[in-house]
Amino acid sequence: MRINNKKLIVVGDRVLVKVEEGEERTNVGLILPATAVDSQAVQGGRIVATGPGLPMPDLNEHADEPWRMGTSRRETRFIPMQARVGDYAMFFRKASVEMTFEQERYLVVPQSAILALVRHTENDD
Repeated sequence: MRINNKKLIVVGDRVLVKVEEGEERTNVGLILPATAVDSQAVQGGRIVATGPGLPMPDLNEHADEPWRMGTSRRETRFIPMQARVGDYAMFFRKASVEMTFEQERYLVVPQSAILALVRHTENDD
């Protein structure tokens, strides 16, 4: 995500969420129960950036064979993310980390904390 000539890069299996401020009914039509809103256990927001996913281990790596150290390494591959930019995410608030970037408030959320995604069908593959 780029703002004012600065690029914010999300790493790993995390997403950057633009927070939807405490509404009981979200903009995408999901209704949050009062217990979730009151305790702030669950929150929602629009995903504005995603990381590449979890890196896959190199199964051909021979760490216990030092004579193979000089061999070329493959490019890192990632397990793809389910979450995509533009999706609306419902997630556990406690798992997120709040941050401010260029005077905008965001939450960094691990994919494992996301409960559900709402995606417009024209964006779906």
